[in-house]
Amino acid sequence: MPPPARPLLSQASRPLTVEIPAIDEHGATVPTAIAGEHPLTLYVDKREIVTLMTLGAAPEALAIGWLRNQRLVRSLDEIAAVQVDWDVDAVAVTTRHGLHDAEHKLGSRTVTTGCGQGTVFGGLMDEIDQVRLPQDRQLGQSTLYALMDAVRHHESIYKQAGAVHGCALARATPAGCEILMFFEDVGRHNAVDAIAGQMWLDGLDGADKIFYTTGRLTSEMVIKTAQMGIPFLVSRSGLTHMGWQIAEKIGLTMIGRAQGKHYLLFSGADRFVRDWRPFTPHETPRR
Repeated sequence: MPPPARPLLSQASRPLTVEIPAIDEHGATVPTAIAGEHPLTLYVDKREIVTLMTLGAAPEALAIGWLRNQRLVRSLDEIAAVQVDWDVDAVAVTTRHGLHDAEHKLGSRTVTTGCGQGTVFGGLMDEIDQVRLPQDRQLGQSTLYALMDAVRHHESIYKQAGAVHGCALARATPAGCEILMFFEDVGRHNAVDAIAGQMWLDGLDGADKIFYTTGRLTSEMVIKTAQMGIPFLVSRSGLTHMGWQIAEKIGLTMIGRAQGKHYLLFSGADRFVRDWRPFTPHETPRR
């Protein structure tokens, strides 16, 4: 089966940090890196759809992923071009045949709990029953620990400037866990959309992947992870009741409060394997 046609893309990443002067507790002026934040208005076939507040790291992938996660496009080959112009703070998407059921979906809007005020269009809550996650995948505790260690050592804008959320796409390896991509943005919903878009661009399937986020495990995060076909969702933060209810309903393995060797397994325990045990006082840790 031939790969989907790749759209014509601009390459318009913005500088991710800027330096400003700040005054510290001693009264000294300290050059300080802060995260960028830019409005990016999405136009599809010359129709204004939404304005996203973004770091600007991967605006093309963000636009594609946003359309994917809103189910306004069903496959990458429906998109002919994605062109970003920061002079007018806009991204223009050209489709080959128009958006799916645009009038109905764009008329239904839910403002979510995402940082920067995320928005979900088109009754995605009603479509969650259509999501089918792979049932034959397992996540080992050793892989989870390897993931958290890899994230901890990953270079990030957050370490330089704070004020952003990060999301990672990873997979288990014989040596532990590999981060395939890592995106940060001013809102976690933007970071997950950028990963969704890049997965399409790279032709990646979600069945054997793990999704990691620094943000809360809300209904929006659960739905978007499930729509990408990813059976495992991990966060260093907590969760909401609706996020937990949806994860339970669709069989998503969801882990929160994951830092160091601590975690809480909230749902999907049948896919989780405790293949690691802590040292006892009489054991010597292996180097």
